[in-house]
Amino acid sequence: MKRALTEHIINDLSKKMVFLGGPRQVGKTTLAKSLKADTYPDLIYFNWDVSVDKEAILAQKWPQKTPLVIFDELHKYPKWKQWIKGLYDSRPDSQQYLVTGSARLDVFKRGGDSLLGRYHYWRLHPLTLDELPHGMSADEGYRRLLAFGGFPEPFLEADERIARRWRRERFDRVLKEDIRDLENIKNIQLLQLFALALRARIGSLVTLSNIARDLEISPKTAKTWLTLLENVYLGFAIYPYTQNIPRSILKPAKFYFYDNADVEEDKLGEKVENLVATHLIKKLHFLEDYHGYRCSLHYIRDKEGREVDFAVVVEGKLEYLIEVKLSEDKISPHLTYYKDKLQPKHCVQLVSELSRAYTQDGIEVMSPTEFFTDEYLS
Repeated sequence: MKRALTEHIINDLSKKMVFLGGPRQVGKTTLAKSLKADTYPDLIYFNWDVSVDKEAILAQKWPQKTPLVIFDELHKYPKWKQWIKGLYDSRPDSQQYLVTGSARLDVFKRGGDSLLGRYHYWRLHPLTLDELPHGMSADEGYRRLLAFGGFPEPFLEADERIARRWRRERFDRVLKEDIRDLENIKNIQLLQLFALALRARIGSLVTLSNIARDLEISPKTAKTWLTLLENVYLGFAIYPYTQNIPRSILKPAKFYFYDNADVEEDKLGEKVENLVATHLIKKLHFLEDYHGYRCSLHYIRDKEGREVDFAVVVEGKLEYLIEVKLSEDKISPHLTYYKDKLQPKHCVQLVSELSRAYTQDGIEVMSPTEFFTDEYLS
């Protein structure tokens, strides 16, 4: 299936290098190789993990007339940034480069950037309701996303046994291989328990000091590990929105997994909330990568315990307040309170099991399938 970012990447390749990051097994290599079909039939693909490819990369063994050269996992080469900079600055005018990778590619991008002005950066996310295979209905897509998550292989297979095995193998590889590339973690099994503790807290405030006490690690280590899990694209944290909320207090983060199927199977409400979170963060990353907007995703909670699941901020403006419910279609009084208090551009309650959409007092009540297949945040 053709991914939604493909045309944008092709367009950017006509101007600069393209770096493509994102979670492990989300389809980066598949997307890169798919460019051969139409636009770049003579592209050349190299994988740094393959010894013969590694030798060819370092020796720059490819024809000068090659229009596109793809370097997969190049970030594992310690001097990759200097190397690709020199290559790009001396390339033939007709030759372009696509660099794909996951954790380290993104982390190095955030640091001092000697490649500034030479590339565009994209983040590839799992499949969502606005990126389903041709011919698949939104209802079927929603069912699969809840059951199998949005990573292409388990989503397309739609087999519980295969999905469980795939998920366990991916989880282990992320913790043992990707994290090993970033940090020297001596006790990977303890880190795995930390990740499982986050899994049990989807949709809840994550008090790192409590997890640290349970695992007998320092709060500083817990904070470092939370950032590390974000860096390897296992999940992402969101923080409280406090602007114009007089009785707000500094609260812990909430944590969501990129793979919706990582949420515990019997927690359907949390699965729905995690699904909404992954859809929102994907859209915000697109707005950043394509439009250049500054975006952030938050939750809201004040001292009285009034809480709304998501606050979407674009260019410093509160665009959406979004409350998520499994089946309760009565509008949340907390959502009404913050709508009146903060005056967001849009106010929405998403209900997974909804019989009929409606609008009341400026608040739209609709299903996730309706909301995420519409042109929200466009």
